[in-house]
Amino acid sequence: MTELLDYLKQAVDMHAADLFIVAGGPVCVKLDKCVRPLSEKKVFPEDTQQLITDIYARAARPMDHFLACGDDDFSFSVGGLARFRVNTYRQRGSMAAVVRVVAFGIPDWQSLGIPSQVMELSDASHGLILVTGTAGSGKSTTQACIIDQINHTRECHIITMENPIEYLHRNDRSIVSQREISIDTSDYLSALRACLRQSPDVILLGEMRDHETIRTAMTAAETGHLIIATLHTKGTVNTIDRIVDSFPSEQQSQVRTQLSMVLKTVVSQQLIPGTNDRLLPAFEVMHMNNAIRSLIRDNKNHQIDNAIAAGSGEGMFSMDQSILTLYQEGKITAETALHYADNQEQMKRRLG
Repeated sequence: MTELLDYLKQAVDMHAADLFIVAGGPVCVKLDKCVRPLSEKKVFPEDTQQLITDIYARAARPMDHFLACGDDDFSFSVGGLARFRVNTYRQRGSMAAVVRVVAFGIPDWQSLGIPSQVMELSDASHGLILVTGTAGSGKSTTQACIIDQINHTRECHIITMENPIEYLHRNDRSIVSQREISIDTSDYLSALRACLRQSPDVILLGEMRDHETIRTAMTAAETGHLIIATLHTKGTVNTIDRIVDSFPSEQQSQVRTQLSMVLKTVVSQQLIPGTNDRLLPAFEVMHMNNAIRSLIRDNKNHQIDNAIAAGSGEGMFSMDQSILTLYQEGKITAETALHYADNQEQMKRRLG
């Protein structure tokens, strides 16, 4: 277990995002989107088995599910070091793992570069807020910052459903109940349905995977709860399309109408390499207004991007506007701005 602890300490000291334990090569970390070996020493199947057995021992978690199914998700803490989110899996018949490093405390949203327009969502009392982006784009961190803000400013009951739990929230002005899928409850849908009988004010839903979970979340938002949920989509238009398309075609018209009434905000984000070798978040923020509500209801989602661009007075901005601001502040290069832009031709003109 000493060797495992050494690897974990190296990952934390380097501010790495992930630690990779895969047979056939050295143990590696992901640092600023690049995979780098921690040493020249290769690990073999017996080594990865020992390291992963040590991880389960540290987490005080039985290996039965992993051995039966071939993959597993969970988290654990090392006192004085950090929390870690783990996915174990089998590859080529050997055990492997990817370990995400999570800081103990909730990060400061300002130092992370999260806009105030996003943090103001903590003032919302009801409706559906979606935080979207590809895997590893920082969605969980943004959600944790919003929940932390609510916890410190409002007297309410917050229930989170996560797989696994990353950030730990201590009760402050609010009561925070954190439920981990497969440990505290069987699945997201069961947890969400049960949650509605637990007097929640704010519900954080780690992922909306199917139309039943989406329907239950929208119904909960209709009945006066604030739902903050995640989707693995890029951009507002793709997010709305994904929700509607998850339902059978004969239900989609009704779903568009319901979504137009309960949806409050869509936050989409991605991480972009900065000039200081750090990853910086870029955001798109869409707040619901009458024009966008009509576009969703009438299935004219392709016009939403124009509505976002015209809604700057209401706190909205597009991904490309956010990227351009990072460039104008000297935080990213012109090449980076162009590479990550949604509309590269327009970005090229803006960059001059």
